[in-house]
Amino acid sequence: MSSTALPPDDRRDGSRFSLTLLGRFMRETKQEYPCKLVDISLGGASMMSPVAVERGERIIAYFDHVGALEGHVVRRYDGGFAMSLTATLQRREKLTQRLAELLEKGPNAQASERRSELRRTTAEKSGLTFTDGTKVACQVLDISVSGANLATEARPAIGTELVLGKMRCKAIRHTHNGIAVEFLDVTAPLSTRKFFG
Repeated sequence: MSSTALPPDDRRDGSRFSLTLLGRFMRETKQEYPCKLVDISLGGASMMSPVAVERGERIIAYFDHVGALEGHVVRRYDGGFAMSLTATLQRREKLTQRLAELLEKGPNAQASERRSELRRTTAEKSGLTFTDGTKVACQVLDISVSGANLATEARPAIGTELVLGKMRCKAIRHTHNGIAVEFLDVTAPLSTRKFFG
């Protein structure tokens, strides 16, 4: 937890917690970029970004272990920006619970363990396309903004690039009934929003 004082335009509701998570954010231009969360509170968040954003710009950020964050840029700094958060009371309560769970696990918690908390189980049928054009059926068992577990008869080699629906991904693990994939495109979070409604 950081106790560093914030400038008046970046004061946040509640305590501010240092929390390093990788994610992606979408600008008003609808373009998406990778980012890294630095700290967060119920009223705002600070993150590192490879691109400069505009003060007042609306941002939607996605983090596996926190979910979607929406708000506006209140401060820019070298290598990143701070944003205020716009959320309903229900969303704030959910965020409070998720932050408490993450902080309870501590900084040494395994990423895979944290990710499992925010997977969404589905029964969505889809298709996998290989680079040679071969297509096989699959079922999405669970999905997050960074990857998915699929039930399929296909067993591509680890590291093989595939397309799940319209999302580029790669095989990262074989399971007893299929494979786990990791999304490669920064647009993947938008494509998976229906699973997070």
